[in-house]
Amino acid sequence: MSQVTTNQAVAAPAAITEWLASFEEALTAGDIEEAVALFAEECFWRDLVSFSWNIVTVEGRAGVRDLLTQTLDRVRPSGFAIAQELGEPAAENEAWIKFETEVGRGIGHLRLLDSKGWTLLTTLNELKGFEEPKRDRRSKGVEHGAVPNRETWLEQRRREREELGRVTQPYVVIVGGGQGGIALGARLRQVGVPTIIVDRNPRPGDSWRNRYKSLCLHDPVWYDHLPYIDFPPNWPIFSPKDKIADWLEMYASVMELNYWGSTECTKASYDETANEWAVVVRRDGVETTLRPKQLVLATGMSGKPNLPKFEGMDVFEGEQHHSSKHPGPDAYRGKKAVVIGSNNSAHDICAALWEVGADVTMVQRSSTHVSRSDSLMELGLGALYSESAVASGMTTQKADLTFASVPYGVMHTFQTPVYDAIRERDADFYARLEKAGFMLDFGEDNSGLFMKYLRRGSGYYIDVGASELVASGDIKLESGVEVVRLTKDAVVLSNGKSLPADLVVYATGYGSMNGWAADLISPEVAAKVGKVWGLGSNTTKDPGPWEGELRNMWKPTQQEALWFHGGNLHQSRHYSQYLALQLKARMEGIPTPVYGLQEVHHLS
Repeated sequence: MSQVTTNQAVAAPAAITEWLASFEEALTAGDIEEAVALFAEECFWRDLVSFSWNIVTVEGRAGVRDLLTQTLDRVRPSGFAIAQELGEPAAENEAWIKFETEVGRGIGHLRLLDSKGWTLLTTLNELKGFEEPKRDRRSKGVEHGAVPNRETWLEQRRREREELGRVTQPYVVIVGGGQGGIALGARLRQVGVPTIIVDRNPRPGDSWRNRYKSLCLHDPVWYDHLPYIDFPPNWPIFSPKDKIADWLEMYASVMELNYWGSTECTKASYDETANEWAVVVRRDGVETTLRPKQLVLATGMSGKPNLPKFEGMDVFEGEQHHSSKHPGPDAYRGKKAVVIGSNNSAHDICAALWEVGADVTMVQRSSTHVSRSDSLMELGLGALYSESAVASGMTTQKADLTFASVPYGVMHTFQTPVYDAIRERDADFYARLEKAGFMLDFGEDNSGLFMKYLRRGSGYYIDVGASELVASGDIKLESGVEVVRLTKDAVVLSNGKSLPADLVVYATGYGSMNGWAADLISPEVAAKVGKVWGLGSNTTKDPGPWEGELRNMWKPTQQEALWFHGGNLHQSRHYSQYLALQLKARMEGIPTPVYGLQEVHHLS
């Protein structure tokens, strides 16, 4: 993401101080109209929990007025000031800010446009009285002196593991032990929320270990830190899957997470009278019912694999599977492979198969955005997530907050110049791809990869080498076609071609996360919650109306006490803080009236 500035003349720093003072004065006086008048006609206020107990963006003065009308009396905001401790902002018309509410302390970001508020970010950073035990609040770790019947740290941990879920109940159960569930578990641990993470795999990190052997993160290391513990400075820029798996296993141990591996969650139901869930799990062959107050589905950003239904799949005599089940290339040396799809997994799998000598054909049914990794790192992420950014004083917290400070309603306008520059820089690369027949796009408004990710979670590839194989013809390509049927030994396409195949891989993506809710809880609850992910941009696979935030992610849903958590490592890290604070507040009985609870427009 490029540095965010406006095209207007920058305001003097004094204008920021004046704006904050006027804003606080109006809020303290309860003068909502005076506060609204401080904002530009076109403005955006993004609140992460601090005012709304939600993740919500209001747009325009009418949106600001509505948010304040419904929240000001109980929030009682005060202490608005420039947060000097966060360092210098990117431009003079911007500032890092801090403030307090009745129950917490917050940080945020402000941008002015002609001395009026243009974008405002407010985030809840901690709850008063329930601060994390870190730095000057950290525990001693041991009680000095002679203590009869002393219980050591190890004995305490053993007792906790033996009792939680049996003698005592967790307040939260997290279903899914990948990076999302682990990051949230760490956040909850630090604020004292009893939590069990359940995962069907035996060990933390197995969700990565079990993927195809060539899988590697396409995001750079600076983008991928987990909460509290950064990767060491010698960690590779792009992490191999098994290295990430080992890191997650280590992390779950040192962060003292209650991680139930080899545990299958079979069903869950919510008791409206008792205000708790009955979550049935099978662990080591024994069925147990956990009764948490809150249930989090942390299954990534995707739902169940989309497996297409083609005529003849039942007669095909070769091997066929979804990309999520692909074991890697070794068994297919010298074989003929057809990969249906043209996004990240399809490219990775095609390249790995080619490397072992398979005859590989990619079937591209619709256009795909491609960005070369080097260009994306330098032009798209370099200002926030890179070694040079770290050297200039950029921290992970500031980078995350900078990213969060750009409302989704205008984010595409900041992304478009980035991808215009990438398209110019890599013009020869794109020309060779298109000459090979590959169907390229840069998004429906030319805003590129990240907006596609937010809107639909698909439709792109970060090129780490496979595109060169497509351009050269080493990976064969059939584009702009559909699969008509499978025969016993071939894939027949709509252009009349028949592709001989020993292996068919369906790299055809995933459904909405509420598909897991349908299986685990009920189709009725899944419909009650509605589609998960997407912004309502009215672009391909992201139907309107405009939502302004990702649907149902990290925030209250229409189903009481049911939450969704996931995304990439950056999102799992950043938004786990806000989800943990929402859960902690509920556990402590802090009132959490939700402003702007999302309506349901789409079921899946």
